Amino acid sequence: MPTLLVVDLLAEREAFGEHGTAEIVRHFPGYEVLLWAPHTDEPREYPFGERIESPVEHDVLFITGSRRNVSMWEPWMDEVAELIRSSDVPIYGICFGHQLICSALGGKVIREEEGSNFVAPVHYLDGRIVDQLFTHQDHVVDAGEMEVVASSKHCEIVACKHPTRDISTVQYHPESVLSVLEHSLVCGDMTIEERMEFGEGIQTLDVAQSLFF
Repeated sequence: MPTLLVVDLLAEREAFGEHGTAEIVRHFPGYEVLLWAPHTDEPREYPFGERIESPVEHDVLFITGSRRNVSMWEPWMDEVAELIRSSDVPIYGICFGHQLICSALGGKVIREEEGSNFVAPVHYLDGRIVDQLFTHQDHVVDAGEMEVVASSKHCEIVACKHPTRDISTVQYHPESVLSVLEHSLVCGDMTIEERMEFGEGIQTLDVAQSLFF
């Protein structure tokens, strides 16, 4: 059975951690799921996957979003960055994962004065225009080895693909589907006011459509 290693950086949150990660792993049927949360000693126990204390051999690497910031580097990020550089398996990253991958491969991330919390159009180089959900304050301003394949009005580097390695990343959150957003109200991950910033919360592309190309 192939193995999916999720660098689970929202492991302390119920909606965006547990439910968001469930939406991610739904797109990897038939995979054994390993959950690694290097940023916390108190991850939530999910009804799926196996928690591990350090990386083990895997067939796919997936790096989630996070409340932490690449622009405010922490020591545990070094180990994840080295894993990105040394890995020879497919790698996918969302939001923080997108930023960390670009940074690990020679790029640059900066922190803007204000956060971006909304659904906005994303323009792909192939002509597609899609609506996707953003919630971030750090921005990739130099993609390093990665090639930029999409942008938006508020963020120049929204999606990237590596020219020679099987790596793709997005700044937006395709895993934050409507069920995740609504559960965030139930469990307290978001207030009603915060939820309203995303309007109807309908996105064009899901996890697979965003990253598996």
